[in-house]
Amino acid sequence: LVPGLTSDSNSSYVKHLAFNMSRRGWDVVVSNHRGLGGVSVTSDCAYNAGWTEDVRAVINHIHGKHPEAPLFAVGTSIGANILVKYLAEDGIGTPVTGAAAICSPWDCLICDRFMNRKLLQRLYNTALTVGLKDYAQLHEAVLSRLSNWEGVKKARSVRDFDDSATRIIGNFETVDTYYRRSSSSVFVGSVMVPLLCISSLDDPICTSEAIPWDECRLNSNVVLATTRHGGHLPFFEGLSAKTVWWVRAVDEFFGALQSSPLVERKEKQRVQAVDPSPPIDHSPYVRVVEDGVVAAVSEEPIRCEEEPKAAAAAEVSISGSSSPAKLSKNLDALWVVGLAYIAVMVTWPGMGSGVSVYVWK
Repeated sequence: LVPGLTSDSNSSYVKHLAFNMSRRGWDVVVSNHRGLGGVSVTSDCAYNAGWTEDVRAVINHIHGKHPEAPLFAVGTSIGANILVKYLAEDGIGTPVTGAAAICSPWDCLICDRFMNRKLLQRLYNTALTVGLKDYAQLHEAVLSRLSNWEGVKKARSVRDFDDSATRIIGNFETVDTYYRRSSSSVFVGSVMVPLLCISSLDDPICTSEAIPWDECRLNSNVVLATTRHGGHLPFFEGLSAKTVWWVRAVDEFFGALQSSPLVERKEKQRVQAVDPSPPIDHSPYVRVVEDGVVAAVSEEPIRCEEEPKAAAAAEVSISGSSSPAKLSKNLDALWVVGLAYIAVMVTWPGMGSGVSVYVWK
């Protein structure tokens, strides 16, 4: 699970997801953003909406420890934006079998404009800004050196904070540049694994205007589900509001994927697509060891000042008797079956949030 802005493993909705998913047999790992969850910032990096290196490191670490286990990922809010961007960047090479993006901002620039539109949005904006300033205060020793600290202390909106801290630490020229290059709406078309996207049309933070409808429609790996009500992450069910609908939806979606033959097929494609030992002439750097042997160096140290790079859609050759057209048809059939139960549950009187499920083919 990749939490939202200023959220971590102690947040109530994160605990709710972890408890309910583990009760249903899943092993749950929460990937806290750096500086959250009681951990200090120890480098000159800070997380942002487009920073995917931390999520990539966590996913690769889990996959290295349990290479045979199917790995699924859930992102919420800003975490959903990060997750979708990561999936696009790594393409078929990601160890992730399936994923879910819950209440993603999608287009950070549109959401920034939306957050200053009405009183309700301005109140949310103020609350988020207070959380960001508290985060900065916890790590003042590091962040005061890397950012415009006076601007951070005077920030009255998320945009003010991003202008004084986030864009400077992330090495973006302007705030709008940061928002444009980090928005997952640009990347969702390149996602190569099954992805369930859930957004509420009445989300007070992540406006429906930012949803990339066409991009989701064109990508057969993406299932986009929108609800009339749900807010930003709550999606409470029942009079007592003890359950959260999207948690149940994610569990059922992942369960459908886990029992699908497409999971095994995807793993075969990933192994074929990813060469762990690239030829030396494909490596950008070489080094000469003591005995004069020239070796390839394929991994650069991560530098925080590097700007995010646009992901390109990967071309994957499908071996065996299954053609790409047949795989796409099977994939469409799986999405319909996998979400059929969800659609019934949420449209039954008193059982759901009034969901409209759009299955793009």
